[in-house]
Amino acid sequence: MPALLPVASRLLLLPRALQSMASGSPPTQPSLASDSGYVPGSVSAAFVTCPNEKVAKEIARAVVEKRLAACVNLIPQITSIYEWKGKIEEDSEVLMMIKTQSSLVSALTDFVRSVHPYEVAEVISLPVEQGNSPYLHWVRQVTESVSDSRTVPP
Repeated sequence: MPALLPVASRLLLLPRALQSMASGSPPTQPSLASDSGYVPGSVSAAFVTCPNEKVAKEIARAVVEKRLAACVNLIPQITSIYEWKGKIEEDSEVLMMIKTQSSLVSALTDFVRSVHPYEVAEVISLPVEQGNSPYLHWVRQVTESVSDSRTVPP
């Protein structure tokens, strides 16, 4: 029964969410992160696709060493289908999920573009609104020195 509690507590919020939708105003959601001092959106998850695991590992290690990221997860064997130069392409790629401070996304993007083998490297990011507070603080702590100096270490 304890496993059902989170689902049950979300169901209790459903009438409030439906009422908010009907009124046109966004639903208010409990903010776990705000209770911890975390500023929603100050950490981002960036996504980069790479042609293979070797390239992904090289870029991942470099962004962590340069403190542009606290952690990079490599998700192998994704299939990407896209239009490129007028043709529909399909490739096997490795997806990098990079956790960093939102203020470092521009520097992260510049670095990835400088070392990535693709003509147009995919680098997109999404702000993290909520999450495990100790983890979010760790991401900020690990990348803090770069954020403070606003420069990328050599």
